[in-house]
Amino acid sequence: MSIFKRLRDLTMSNLYSLIEKAEDPIKMTDQYLRDMQEDLGEAEKAVAAQIALEKKFKVLYEEQEALVKKREEQAHVAAQAKNIDLARRALEEKKAAEQKMVEYKEGYEKNKLAADGLRDKLTEMKKQITELKNKRETLVARVNAAKAQKTINQAMAGFDGNSAMAGLKRMEEKALQMEAEAEASGEVYKKESSLDDEIAKLSKDQQVEDELAALMKKYEG
Repeated sequence: MSIFKRLRDLTMSNLYSLIEKAEDPIKMTDQYLRDMQEDLGEAEKAVAAQIALEKKFKVLYEEQEALVKKREEQAHVAAQAKNIDLARRALEEKKAAEQKMVEYKEGYEKNKLAADGLRDKLTEMKKQITELKNKRETLVARVNAAKAQKTINQAMAGFDGNSAMAGLKRMEEKALQMEAEAEASGEVYKKESSLDDEIAKLSKDQQVEDELAALMKKYEG
């Protein structure tokens, strides 16, 4: 697998389209996140290696640039001292340093361009991973809402409202019947209690009459 393969082969819009069509979009999103995290690790290593090359060529280029300047100054010093051989030698080394400087500068610019490109791709990959993570949170909310709706629909499919209302009506009628029976039994008890009271009253009245008759008889004479 080449580095940044998913970044090259899958745009985010295409990726979202695949996720939406998946049987389990959350699992597929998690898989893409794992794959992209692995690619990100490889990409970071590649970028670090490229940056190291860029810095190496920069150091080499700057060293040769400094050497060119130094040899030129030394050539002037030797020329002023009328030392032709030393001046020639300084100029020869200056020329060799200039050639190396040009080579190293080209290498530095080439590697810097490559490093900058990898940096941009790495930034884009991190952006896509963040975007995909945000997409996952939205998917989780949508999936959970869909599952809840499905559960409610299944529950409602097995629920017979007419049957439930008919059952409730029967329970109400049963309750009314029980209340009527309780009230009727109270009336019977009330009547039975009244009969006992009446009989007891008659007994009390007879006692009073007997006592009154005895009292009147006592005073007849």
